[in-house]
Amino acid sequence: MGEGSRRRRDPEARRREIITAAAELIVEVGVDAITHRMVAARAGVPLGATTQYFDTLDDLRDAALGALAHEIEARVEQTRAEVVAEGVTPAAIARLVHRSLEDARAVQADRAVVTAAVHDPRVRELARHWSDEVIGFMAPIHGEDRARAASVFIDGVLWHAQIHDEPLDEELIRDALTGILGCTAQGSAPPSTTSSAAASV
Repeated sequence: MGEGSRRRRDPEARRREIITAAAELIVEVGVDAITHRMVAARAGVPLGATTQYFDTLDDLRDAALGALAHEIEARVEQTRAEVVAEGVTPAAIARLVHRSLEDARAVQADRAVVTAAVHDPRVRELARHWSDEVIGFMAPIHGEDRARAASVFIDGVLWHAQIHDEPLDEELIRDALTGILGCTAQGSAPPSTTSSAAASV
């Protein structure tokens, strides 16, 4: 049985191919630029197949954004596990952030979702999830306010990568996080004034 016959007999596989093609195009040209014709050509399916599975272009865009969201969600979970394993220190966080900047596909997917979030409240909620997760694993160690400030800085680092040819150096990211989180060179928070005074009594 040829490849074309297998795909015709597996409508769910064809639907996934169409969604994957749409997601790839969203990353490349933006959510508002894709068309049924572009998606069909990328997926290698007849033009009518896209409307067979998705009544409107908005339905197709939503499905593709959902696929990108799932991709980002998986990366968030992986990042959280790695940070917890390595320690929630500026050095470990900077290492993981810099590593993510070297993944062009990940950077483009993030940009596509955040750009869509400007106009779509549903996607906006998803885009906030990344920041919430970052705050979530830093706050127990460094406090809510410092964790939120660090998350804003990391968002800025990611957006910097969208408009510059070279990402920020890992050392710069580490040093900035050290200052934001109020850490020592070893990555631990310095003792508070109150604690130091009590210890000297």
